[in-house]
Amino acid sequence: MESLTASPQICAHVFITGRVQGVGYRYATVDTATQLGLHGWVRNLPDNRVEAVFEGAENVVEEMIRWCHSGPPAAMVQDVVVEYEEPKGLQGFEVRRFSM
Repeated sequence: MESLTASPQICAHVFITGRVQGVGYRYATVDTATQLGLHGWVRNLPDNRVEAVFEGAENVVEEMIRWCHSGPPAAMVQDVVVEYEEPKGLQGFEVRRFSM
């Protein structure tokens, strides 16, 4: 029997489009990712998208990406774009601010 800790670690860089700012999307993302035991961050972008990075076991990251397609109740997600990257060894999960 395979344990969850044996799952390969992956990193997903995610961009969410739609009505995702001003609806609690970032904070719901932090809550959900933390409950799932993921590491990473989330932030608003100036073009009204939300950007997030999720690191953890492959099956858990994929579960988080599925959640991103709906988000919190007030959100209206139009699109979710996922780019897979090498894990960076992030610790914890936080809200970041966009800076140029």
